[in-house]
Amino acid sequence: MVACTLCPHLCRIPPSEVGICKVRANVDGRAALPHYAKVSGLNVDPIEKKPLYHVHPGARLLSVGFLGCNFRCPFCQNYAISQSTLAQTRTLHPHDLPGLVTQAGAQGVAYTYNEPTIHWEYVMEAADRVHDAGLGNVLVTNGHLNPHPARELLTKMEGVNVDLKSFSPGFYEQELGGSLDAVRQFIALAAERTHLEVTTLLIPGRNDSDEEVSAIASFVAGFDSSIPLHLSAYHPTYRYEVEATTMQTVHRARDIASQHLRYVYTGNIADEGETRCAGCDATLVRRRGYSVDRAGLRGHTCASCGARAPFLWFGESGRDRSGRA
Repeated sequence: MVACTLCPHLCRIPPSEVGICKVRANVDGRAALPHYAKVSGLNVDPIEKKPLYHVHPGARLLSVGFLGCNFRCPFCQNYAISQSTLAQTRTLHPHDLPGLVTQAGAQGVAYTYNEPTIHWEYVMEAADRVHDAGLGNVLVTNGHLNPHPARELLTKMEGVNVDLKSFSPGFYEQELGGSLDAVRQFIALAAERTHLEVTTLLIPGRNDSDEEVSAIASFVAGFDSSIPLHLSAYHPTYRYEVEATTMQTVHRARDIASQHLRYVYTGNIADEGETRCAGCDATLVRRRGYSVDRAGLRGHTCASCGARAPFLWFGESGRDRSGRA
């Protein structure tokens, strides 16, 4: 048996078998990642799609996805690559990424689509290659990672979006096969080490009560009330047939969360998202879908009052490799 210590599952893997994530394996009595450098998805996306609204607005990112996940979300939109290893892949080594980013006219790399942290060794090496080329790294994750590998990974990222799928331990255990406490701990580490944004997919009757939305927003605000929270509408997919979230529900949740947080955004609905200046309340950036209007900015400051805009810009994050400002 091989013990995997990467995530809170702490899988004990028999010979020639894999852990819960389906990609970390016992190969000849040692822990291994046979799917290293096997990429299932490669696309150029707007950074707003991640979503990361306070990192380099309007940037384009080369999005890289892999196979597997350490959750079993029954509403996963990418279940073909997260819940199976049968999808077609291509080999893409970390040293190839910077050149592809430059060719695409992008500003950085997003590790996304499946659960990228289970490909920890690849993301760690790739992030260094991308950083050394003067480009940005961002991570989209479920946050189900143990503290030691989490600390090392987070210091490599300019920005992280964590899916906080619920504030109910039972929901995490029964529906997702994971630990809310572990995700909360990851969020705390991210808040200390990099730019953090949080996303909650609102599922009717599952996690959209006023009390739960307020608890999520209060938890995030406990680290910093300026951390952006994205509240997205759910649509039926994979094994869930719950009715889609209404626009009214998303707007109600936004109003509740805004009692705790300065920046609350809506997603998966036909809505505009504005970021306003904390100093004079002028609109800095206006978004509709993935279209971004930065007319309210003069450089990296508010065009109206000159206050510093609440955005992190690739190449000017002011962070060293320890992740500290």
